[in-house]
Amino acid sequence: MTTKRNFGPKGWTPERIGSLAGKTYLITGANNGAGFEATRVFLSKGASVVMLNRSADKFTAAMAKLKQEFGSDADVTFVRMDLAELDSVREAAADVLKKVPRIDALVCNAAIAQVAKQEITVDGFESQLGVNHFGHFLLCGLLFDRIAESSGRIVVVGSNAYKMGLKRIQFEDLNFDNNYTAWNSYAQSKLAQMMFAYELQRRVEAAGKNVTVQVCHPGASRTNLLKDTASTFNKIVWSILSRVIAQSAEKGSWPEVMCATEETVEPERLYGPTKRAQTVGPIGECQLDECALDREAAAKLWTLSEQKTSPSWST
Repeated sequence: MTTKRNFGPKGWTPERIGSLAGKTYLITGANNGAGFEATRVFLSKGASVVMLNRSADKFTAAMAKLKQEFGSDADVTFVRMDLAELDSVREAAADVLKKVPRIDALVCNAAIAQVAKQEITVDGFESQLGVNHFGHFLLCGLLFDRIAESSGRIVVVGSNAYKMGLKRIQFEDLNFDNNYTAWNSYAQSKLAQMMFAYELQRRVEAAGKNVTVQVCHPGASRTNLLKDTASTFNKIVWSILSRVIAQSAEKGSWPEVMCATEETVEPERLYGPTKRAQTVGPIGECQLDECALDREAAAKLWTLSEQKTSPSWST
C-alpha cells in the first residue's frame, strides 16, 4: 500500500496543521524522543501540552529546552506518572482531571522495549505488557469522559513489532513465565495496544461517543527507546543500524502528531512511514496485518484488561 493520495507525494507533514491555539494535548513519555518532538510541534502551533512522565528531573531539563526555543510563555506543564505502577496512573489521572479542563488528544507515546530479562511490575505484569498496554489502558479509561467532553482523540503509538512476534496474545502465559524472550514479549505488548485501540474504536462507534481513536507507528527512529532496557548486544547492534536505516526522532513523531490533528484519518487504519518496509519515508496509510483486527481476541483482551486494572469505562 502506498502513501495515502490526499497527502500528496511527500506524505503528511506538520505543514498541514493550522493554529492549535486553545487546544490541549497530553503526551505520555514526552521527556525525549518522539514524544518530545511531538511536544515541539504542538507548541509551535500554539497549543498547550501536558507531559506525563516518570522523571521530574528529566522534565525540568526538557522544559528548559522548550522554553529556550519557544519562550518563557510556552504552555507546557508536567504530571508525574509511572506507567509501571497502576496506583501512579490513578494518581496522575486524578491530577489531570483537577487541572486540565479539556483534552483535545491523549497521545499514548511512552513505551519500553526489548527488556533483556523478564521483569514483573508491582501489579504482577510482565514489564513491557504492563507499561505499554495495561498502564495506558487504565489511563485512557480514567480520562475517557474528559476526552469525550472535548470531542477529543486517543492516539495509540504502536509498532511494526506487532506482526513480527507470535502475532497473538498469549493468554495462557501472559508474562512468558515458561519461555521469556525480549522480542516476543515486546511484540505481544504492542499487539495488545493496537488490539485495544481498534476495539475501542468499535465500542466508541457503537456507543455513539464523540471520540476519535487512531493508531500509528513511528517506523525506525533514532530515539532512546532501548537505552535502559535492552541487552548490551542489542544496544550495540541498534546503535550501528540506526545510523543507516533509521530516520530522526522528529520525523518519528509525525505519525502521532498527524493522528492527533488530521481531519481525514479513518478507523481501522495504521498510519506511519510507508517506505523500506515501513521504516522510513512519507507518512501515510500502511498495510495492516489482520492479527491486529482479531475481534474475538480483542474482546477477550478488553475483559481481561478491565479485570486487571479496574478502570471506569463509560463506552
